[in-house]
Amino acid sequence: MSDVALLVIDVQESFRHRPFWTDADLPRFIEHQQALIDGAVARGIPVLQVFHVTETGPFSLDSGHVRTLDPIVIAPAAVFHKRRHSALVDSGLAGWLMQHGIRRLIVSGIRTEQCCETTTRHASDSGWQVDFVTEATLTFAMIHPDGRRFEADDIKARTELVLTERFARIATVEQALAGRALAAAA
Repeated sequence: MSDVALLVIDVQESFRHRPFWTDADLPRFIEHQQALIDGAVARGIPVLQVFHVTETGPFSLDSGHVRTLDPIVIAPAAVFHKRRHSALVDSGLAGWLMQHGIRRLIVSGIRTEQCCETTTRHASDSGWQVDFVTEATLTFAMIHPDGRRFEADDIKARTELVLTERFARIATVEQALAGRALAAAA
């Protein structure tokens, strides 16, 4: 079995029901996320799906929106539910990773700067090597308290800046699947 696992974090219909949702970057994200999933399956890398859940609203299990974002096709090796930004907090994921001898994580999903970045930092601090596949993450524009607007690409660039050489290797889909981003740093 592989000592690498792909995390597909919060790629769920719940986001379509949030006021900030936009389809602007969706086609590019879907293309890269699906390529990463398909590539992992082809290489025998377990694909782990993580859903964010809350008690009420579009992230509640009762809403019916806590399901894979259309049109992503995924048959995960395991599914985890989280209630925190890090997928490693009280979800059972950390135990699964340790039980299966996982040493390296490939991180993808929604939102780049929130659950994907937080999980990456937590995983790195917990001893896992991490490839952060920015092109297989999705986020949305945000307004700073001082009124400045940060576009999704600005937020992704900032996430790469703060993660690289500290918490993760920034990798393309191809590099993550080949392990090249990690090997280049060794």
